[in-house]
Amino acid sequence: MTLATHDPRALEGRDTATTFFAVTAPGLEELVAAELRDLDIAGVVERGGVSWSGPLGTMYLASLHLRTASRILVRVSEFKARSFIELERHLRRIDWTPFVGSSGGVRLRVTSRKSRLYHQGAIEERFAREIGGALGMEVGTSGGRRDDEDDSSDAENEAQLFVVRFHRDRCLVSADSSGALLHRRGYRRAVARAPLRETLAAAVLLASGWTPDQPLLDPLCGSGTIPIEGALLARRIPPPMANPTHAPRGFAFQHWPDFDPSFWDRIVGAARAAIRHDAPAALLGSDRDAGAIEAAWGNARRAGVEADVHFDTRPLSAIEATPTKGWLISNPPYGVRVGERRDLRNLYASLGNLFRSRLSDWNTALIAADDSLLREVGGPFAEVLRTRNGGIPVKVVVGRPGSR
Repeated sequence: MTLATHDPRALEGRDTATTFFAVTAPGLEELVAAELRDLDIAGVVERGGVSWSGPLGTMYLASLHLRTASRILVRVSEFKARSFIELERHLRRIDWTPFVGSSGGVRLRVTSRKSRLYHQGAIEERFAREIGGALGMEVGTSGGRRDDEDDSSDAENEAQLFVVRFHRDRCLVSADSSGALLHRRGYRRAVARAPLRETLAAAVLLASGWTPDQPLLDPLCGSGTIPIEGALLARRIPPPMANPTHAPRGFAFQHWPDFDPSFWDRIVGAARAAIRHDAPAALLGSDRDAGAIEAAWGNARRAGVEADVHFDTRPLSAIEATPTKGWLISNPPYGVRVGERRDLRNLYASLGNLFRSRLSDWNTALIAADDSLLREVGGPFAEVLRTRNGGIPVKVVVGRPGSR
């Protein structure tokens, strides 16, 4: 299912081929590869993401349209170094200027595994000294966090991030093109408890088999992320344009010296022209927490999809039967601790009763962390995705519990 319309000129050979890497949360690599194929970009699935080679226009396209990636890196250099003398020699050969504008600073994120140069602080010092000397600016560090961790403040996002990875004495240097992580669409300022990251919500929708012409219900919607991401999909609104005016959020690559604003404007214009006026089917969310529903409406307004979704304050027991079948897609509480799991059995059993009594023809996709709780719903279920949410191993399962 092609979900994005793009400007084909972005795939023309406007410049020399560059290697890019779309970082993903674990388990989402195949979804990102499929999204890239919809953009006519042939990616190669690797652990932790998808790589491809092409002109810079493909990076523009991917940045605008990918729904399940965390960030996009540009490969700068790769070399082998077993001593700091070797490392410094290689660093002096790297041209940093294509990735750093006249304003803002530079920050580093360094990791080292199974390498002779194992001291990340010492590696950072060499990079900071060489880059700072070459560019005449201060260089900060980011403490070796993962590429999909949202560890930076808005001020830090103004600085150009370089990601440095040592593994078995090989050093891979990449420039971050995204700035703020891609899950930060900009609409979600109000959140309920245990918020679901936007990229994972989109991943569940894409992996489930749901299509925008089918009704969607999340009866445990919290701050509304799943219905809102469903509305963005249904209306073909690119994630960075999730606002009433459909103006794109900013990216790090827009500060690079070779950024082409007119070319970017054409890509954005093509995406804006492809946006549907409204969603073709109902997109519903409910929650017994009135505060969560208030937050959901606020998020929908900021995303520019207030007219496409409907949120209600109601418990599972008050969900009404519908004349048309659709999809129930939700992220129920996991109950990580044993006592919590006992308390949640009734909630999961109520989900099962909802299917059997009022949604017998509906499909479902659930994010689950505990098979014993899932059995309370019924089944059978098929696993379509395995990943992590908030550091907790989870899986996405699909089925039709009320069909028996």
